Amino acid sequence: MTGSFLERMRELKLREVEAARAGRQGRALSAVGGRPDFYAHLRGAEGMAVIAEIKRSSPSVGVIEAGLDAPAQARLYAAGGAAAISVLTEGEYFGGSVGDLAAVSAAVSVPTMRKDFILDEVQIDIAVEAGASAVLLIVAFVAPEVLGALLAHARGCGLEALVEIHDEAEAEVAVGVGARIIGVNARNLKTLAVDRGAVLRMGPVLSRRTADREVILVAESGISDLEHVREAHAAGYRAVLVGEALVRHGDPSGRVRALAGAVG
Repeated sequence: MTGSFLERMRELKLREVEAARAGRQGRALSAVGGRPDFYAHLRGAEGMAVIAEIKRSSPSVGVIEAGLDAPAQARLYAAGGAAAISVLTEGEYFGGSVGDLAAVSAAVSVPTMRKDFILDEVQIDIAVEAGASAVLLIVAFVAPEVLGALLAHARGCGLEALVEIHDEAEAEVAVGVGARIIGVNARNLKTLAVDRGAVLRMGPVLSRRTADREVILVAESGISDLEHVREAHAAGYRAVLVGEALVRHGDPSGRVRALAGAVG
C-alpha cells in the first residue's frame, strides 16, 4: 500500500469490513447488556479522568510490549482508578484484536472503548458484542455525513463515542454532529508526528464552542507525566488518554492514580 498512514489504514479497514460483512451475513446483532456508562464515568471522575489504554505496539515507535496480557493490564488500570479503558483492536499496526476487547470488557467493571479506525456500522456492531461501552470515531477518517451516521448508530446500540479531532476545521465537524466527548489528538495521523502544543491550543477553542453543552474534552497522545496532565487541565480538558507511558511503567496502577490525582 502507498500513500499516507491514513490512506493505507483506510484501504486495510475497507478490506476488513468487507470480510466482516461477509462473515455476518444473515446474523442478527447480539448485544451485551448492562455495560457501564462511558460518559458518566468520565464526568464523575475525581481529579482528571484517565482513559488508560491497552496497546502492544504502534507504527510510530514499533513494539511496546508484544506479550502484554490485556485483561491483566486492564485490572491494574482499574485498581488504580482508571475512569475507562481504551483497547486497541487494530491488529496490523497496533497488535490488538477484538478478542482483547472482549476479554478486557469481561475482566473489569469500568467502561471500555474500542479504539480502531472505524468507517462502517459493522465495526460498531462488533464492538457491541465485545462488551464495549464506547467507540472511537476519527473526524479525519470519514466524511462528515458518515461520521454523523456512525455516531447515531453507536448511540442507537447504547454506545457512546469519543470523537477525535486535530484542528479547528475538524472541531466544527465534531460539534456539528453533536459529539458529547471530543478528543484532541496531538499525533498527526498523516505524518505520525506529535505536537502537544496543538492540544493545548485547541482546548480553549473547544471550550468556547461547547460552552452551552456538557461536552467532555479529552487530551490524547504525548501524555507521559504529571505536568502534562496539569497543562491539559488548565487548557480545559477533563480527561486524558494515556497508552504507551502506562504500558511501559513498572507500576501501572500507581501511575494511573498519580495521573488522576495530578489536579485537584
